[in-house]
Amino acid sequence: MADLSGRSYIVTGASTGIGAATARLLAGCGANVTISFARNESAAAETAAACEAAGAETLLQQGDVADDAVCRRIAEQTMARWGRIDGLVNNAGMTKFVDHDNLDGLSAEDFQRIFAVNLIGAFQMARAVAAPMKAAGQGAIVNVSSVAGVYGVGSSIAYVASKGALNSITLSLARALGPEIRVNAVCPGLVETGFWGDQVDAERKQAIAEHYQAKAPLKRFSQPEDQARSILFFLDGDHNITGQILVSDSGMHLT
Repeated sequence: MADLSGRSYIVTGASTGIGAATARLLAGCGANVTISFARNESAAAETAAACEAAGAETLLQQGDVADDAVCRRIAEQTMARWGRIDGLVNNAGMTKFVDHDNLDGLSAEDFQRIFAVNLIGAFQMARAVAAPMKAAGQGAIVNVSSVAGVYGVGSSIAYVASKGALNSITLSLARALGPEIRVNAVCPGLVETGFWGDQVDAERKQAIAEHYQAKAPLKRFSQPEDQARSILFFLDGDHNITGQILVSDSGMHLT
């Protein structure tokens, strides 16, 4: 396991799912973690408690990353607490489940809200941490994207578009922020999290899961901890890697 003692990381959308798993993994490696969340304070507190049980210090920051002032505050509070930001994991995200052939199912407001969180929020967080990372001479940003942005499939056309755009700005930011800052993206396939919320009923969730497991060459769908390990690789693995889009989908892209 990597030794990240003394370092500090920001993870957005860290109350549950991939974000929470990433925060716990970083804490287990000795890092201090800022846990950013929008609404689920109790789950964020549970994530913080798990990180602290592993010996890490944590900082809870509530707010919507679609608000630039929130992004700047998260970065400023992290710097005030630990005096450094070694990495940022842009995991905050949202969607609306609408069949792609239902063109009337999405409003302009749906697109604007999904892009505000999934894309603009990630950009604003990257901008907020860029100066302290550059001043330190190094840093890493990992955008949690989706296979939706690679293959044009997913919960809705708006979500697909937002993740495709996130992949694109990953490349742009990798060029713009080098040589000090590396920027990469992880594109999970189906992950066993609560991301679907109440938008999809239990029967449909089960059908989707069974279809995925039957078709994917590895016959499984991912756990949040699987994605956290990929994120950790980009944060502290090969420092020669930037501008990469990693698909982690149990081989579903091969079908």
